[in-house]
Amino acid sequence: MSSEAFLRRLKDGETVIAAEGYIFEFERRGYLQAGAFVPEVVTEHPELVKQLHEEFVHAGSDVVLAFTYYGHRDKLRLIGKEDELENLNRKALSIAKDVAKATGTLMAGNICNTTLYRADDQSIVEKVRAMFKEQIEWAVEAGADFIVAETFVEFSEAMLALESIKQFGQGLPAVVMIAPSSNDYTVDGVLYEEACRQLEEAGAAAVGLNCARGPKSILPTMVKIRKACKGPIACLPVPYRTSSEFPTMQALIDPYTKQPSFPYNLPAHCCSRTDIENFAKECKELGVQYVGLCCGSCSHYLRVLAEGYGRKPPASKYSPDMTKHYMYGDDSTVRQYNEKIAKAFRGIWIATEAKTLPKGLAISSRVLLIGELRASLNITMLVFLPVVP
Repeated sequence: MSSEAFLRRLKDGETVIAAEGYIFEFERRGYLQAGAFVPEVVTEHPELVKQLHEEFVHAGSDVVLAFTYYGHRDKLRLIGKEDELENLNRKALSIAKDVAKATGTLMAGNICNTTLYRADDQSIVEKVRAMFKEQIEWAVEAGADFIVAETFVEFSEAMLALESIKQFGQGLPAVVMIAPSSNDYTVDGVLYEEACRQLEEAGAAAVGLNCARGPKSILPTMVKIRKACKGPIACLPVPYRTSSEFPTMQALIDPYTKQPSFPYNLPAHCCSRTDIENFAKECKELGVQYVGLCCGSCSHYLRVLAEGYGRKPPASKYSPDMTKHYMYGDDSTVRQYNEKIAKAFRGIWIATEAKTLPKGLAISSRVLLIGELRASLNITMLVFLPVVP
């Protein structure tokens, strides 16, 4: 495609679905280390990066985002591999370009929060500008259609990123997103809606929020951004059940251990597919044009998101159809017998999950229902191994 095609889609009011979450997904798969979160997998296992790009497109992504998040100079320095900086970036861009070309999708370069930015230190500001410059120029040379600048906690660093894209990006459009914390302001004290308004006025093609907050806690701020901005807005939350009490994934507490869940135990807070379906519906009603999911995203979530926008990506061929399920389906050849099983299993689920019942009563209910299951299956013995938290 091209930058013109990207801008035309936004101008025409179309939605661009963008898959992210590469960092967490490769950490989950065992190819990236939590902590530094440097995308070494790009050079160590490029075939896996290509495969995940293809998988996300299969699930509905319109964008192949080069996996250069946290692939900047200072992150490579941190792990003693600064000499691999250019090779890693060019490899990531090349992989993304190949997949985008093969699938007819958009290819985006990527710059992000540097974690060393200090607005009051001009030498660091210039260092960050130089880091942005090299990554932007490599993206231009690789044929990117636009550049995503994301996950900034300070408004001034986000603006510096946009200025750098305008200065070194040879006209490529910019999508600029801020990572919202637990309050209404960036770290440098700018309201999120005001930050987005200023970024829009400064020339960003789309502005909004990504990362940190889940759907439930990010959407109220997106409503404010929609009111403040005239053009396309972007929203890519993390797929975790954040709330007003725990507004960011970093704030989440494991309900069993009472310890912070970030980053290893975040699966305890994963969104359901229905959560993502509802998120898609609300974003569509709000007019979010650049939409996706960030850290924690998986292909099944992305497919649900795409379907929520009325899409039917290739992965929709395998969207759930429970009519053929042996327990829940309506196939007459299996339904009559398996209704007994369904009743028994659903009963156990109800007793196990009933949080309002006293502990002793819940245990008694389980015992009674196990007896019902045994009778339904017409067997003499049923071994039950309870799971004790």
